Amino acid sequence: MSSLFAAVELAPRDPILGLNEQFNADPNPAKVNLGVGVYFDENGKLPLLRCVQQAEQAMAEAPKARNYLPIDGIAAYDAAVQKLVFGDSAAVRDGRIATVQALGGTGALKIGADLLHRMNPEAKVLISSPSWENHRALFESAGFVVSSYPYYDPATRGVDVDGMVGALEQAAPGTIVVLHACCHNPTGCDLLPADWDRVVAAVQSRNLVAFIDMAYQGFGDGIAEDGAAVHRFLEAGVGFFVSTSFSKSFSLYGERVGALSVVCESKEEAGRVLSQLKRVVRTNYSNPPTHGAQIVTNVLTSPELRALWEDELAGMRGRIKKMRAMLAERLQAAGSTMDTSFITRQRGMFSYSGLNAAQMQRLRDEFGVYGVDSGRICVAALNEGNIDAVVAAMVKVA
Repeated sequence: MSSLFAAVELAPRDPILGLNEQFNADPNPAKVNLGVGVYFDENGKLPLLRCVQQAEQAMAEAPKARNYLPIDGIAAYDAAVQKLVFGDSAAVRDGRIATVQALGGTGALKIGADLLHRMNPEAKVLISSPSWENHRALFESAGFVVSSYPYYDPATRGVDVDGMVGALEQAAPGTIVVLHACCHNPTGCDLLPADWDRVVAAVQSRNLVAFIDMAYQGFGDGIAEDGAAVHRFLEAGVGFFVSTSFSKSFSLYGERVGALSVVCESKEEAGRVLSQLKRVVRTNYSNPPTHGAQIVTNVLTSPELRALWEDELAGMRGRIKKMRAMLAERLQAAGSTMDTSFITRQRGMFSYSGLNAAQMQRLRDEFGVYGVDSGRICVAALNEGNIDAVVAAMVKVA
């Protein structure tokens, strides 16, 4: 009798998490992990934010029983997410946004993808070229055919805005367009305000479905600045999706705290959409966990903790910008022949380094410096203790 799993094939390693496994197995004492999208402090440690510590301490001093949450999560959390993402907008005041707590940004994307497939299984999905590796997998696993629109221009080391807008203007009505709100992953290249105006106009004129992925709000130029794309869509009066993650901004990677919000035309429509979102959640994981979302709720709804969080977030953002400037300067000082000014023009945790897959392989094999084959490196993992070794290795393989 053959094994039930005899025909099961070995799945390929996840391009990001598999790299982390490879890093952990490397005995090199000087190895540097620039592959995973995690913010580390100046000592190379994962920070525990003070606002999180204080919120958890208060929770520990007033313990509560852990009953099942509602399918859409903690009501105060959903409201706090709406206030953070959409501000004091008419859509919030009118009750036109359906929001559910989700298992991180990934969970939010999958809930949205599943709902969209139920609504229109024949729709096509467009993601940026390049994009976060999991975008394609998530929408394909929901049943969609996924293609890409032009985004990164290697010649300018910036965004191919004309190519992007041109592709959107040719897309069929109903096409789902996945957009990065800020701190584009993996390139670090963001759209300018005027560029967003063109994108919104194309989405509106072609009757496309915008799905904004906002995993790094606050890591680019500030909370309000990084959310500007959302407000441009609000002003246009179109319905759209927003996935939110607090993994990075609260350093709560292991708690899986996220949300999905859908902006609708009316309160009644939002109620119907929410009922369908809850149906998706119920048949997936039934309801979300409590702890991480309660931390975020307590921080966002406390003026004191909210102010402390914004200060700590600004500190993380400032350190990343400092590392960008230092990387660009030291590459030049070490004799790099490329114009490194693009590094400081990029935003967020990542930089498209300009290195190819073979060069990234050499970084790993010869120097113990781990980055993604696409050339993406995590600037947030650099510090004054490892940057010189990284720079020396990059110059040698370039």
